[in-house]
Amino acid sequence: PPRSPNLNAFAERFVLSMKSECLDRLILFGERSLRRACTEYLRHYHAERNHQGLDNNLIDSAETVAKGEIKCAERLGGLLKYYHRAAA
Repeated sequence: PPRSPNLNAFAERFVLSMKSECLDRLILFGERSLRRACTEYLRHYHAERNHQGLDNNLIDSAETVAKGEIKCAERLGGLLKYYHRAAA
């Protein structure tokens, strides 16, 4: 809205994604577990999670599409999952 300089739609969307996809589903036992969950989610968000605003591409896309078996990688005990093809 006009005259609201503290609002940032991108930051608010990221915080909402982190809360709904990660933090609302965990029981945290202190600052250390909160920091670990946030770190793991950031790694997942930047390197493994597809983004609709980027035409379902990754933010840090260093890999090319390879032929091979599809494998599942997990973070936070299976809460965050990512499917990828193994390098041929």
